[in-house]
Amino acid sequence: MTHADVHSKLASVDAVEQALRDASYLPDRGLATAIFLSLRMGRPLLLEGEAGVGKTEVAKTLTGVLGAETIRLQCYEGIDASQALYEWDYARQLLHARAIQDGAVDQEQRVAELYSSQFLLGRPLLQAIRAGDRAVLLVDELDRADDEFEAFLLEVLAEFTVTIPELGTIAAETPPAVVITSNRTRELHDALKRRCLYHWIDFPDVEREAQIIKIRVPHASDRLALAVATAVSRLRELDLIKRPGAAEAIDWARALTILGEDGLNDDSARETLGWVLKNHDDIRRAGDKLPELIP
Repeated sequence: MTHADVHSKLASVDAVEQALRDASYLPDRGLATAIFLSLRMGRPLLLEGEAGVGKTEVAKTLTGVLGAETIRLQCYEGIDASQALYEWDYARQLLHARAIQDGAVDQEQRVAELYSSQFLLGRPLLQAIRAGDRAVLLVDELDRADDEFEAFLLEVLAEFTVTIPELGTIAAETPPAVVITSNRTRELHDALKRRCLYHWIDFPDVEREAQIIKIRVPHASDRLALAVATAVSRLRELDLIKRPGAAEAIDWARALTILGEDGLNDDSARETLGWVLKNHDDIRRAGDKLPELIP
């Protein structure tokens, strides 16, 4: 989809909101506005919020809306520039060098080919630069990476160019859409935040979560969807190690639907708590208060 097509299809906040809803993602007005402005202004969208509120799903849904591909850079402790940008395929280079020694490769090509694009392994950032507006770059859980990598990422996002000494400079003709997510295990730096458009995604209210469940689990009854949404909302008010997100609510509703349940009761909730809570202490704590949680 060209930029003209994007601007035509997503010409307003209302259009963005409707396009996401058509793709089975129910955004609130604030998120739809943030996505619209991010696309129009060509700025990365930084999404923060607790795990499970749908931050990563925004990028995946936006990919479908734009007719693009998702290029995902999953961040983790210790990630460095080479793992995010590019690496040389040393194993193939070694085989090529041996072929040169054996005389199987033209001597005039030997030096140039050892560091040609055929031996270059493009990692997510280089892939996104090459893809341009045909991609949505998802930088997932940036808070897991260290300060040095965050500074490197900021430099790349500023220009969407990379210089490879052996090949020269590669630049994106049109930058890709960029979605950065963070679970706030640490604070991101102000310099990165200034480069981005920021939006906090909170847990949905009961009514919207019931709607989300119905879209993702169409066979669930309205009664079950509302009961699960209400119970999950009450679970989040407990002192839990890991509060359940929308993904867990969907899984819980799907499990109950498969079991043939039309609502929640003490037995069905207790038998399936492992779908919505993923910690033994949380399950025990919730089990003690189960009668209060079931609507």
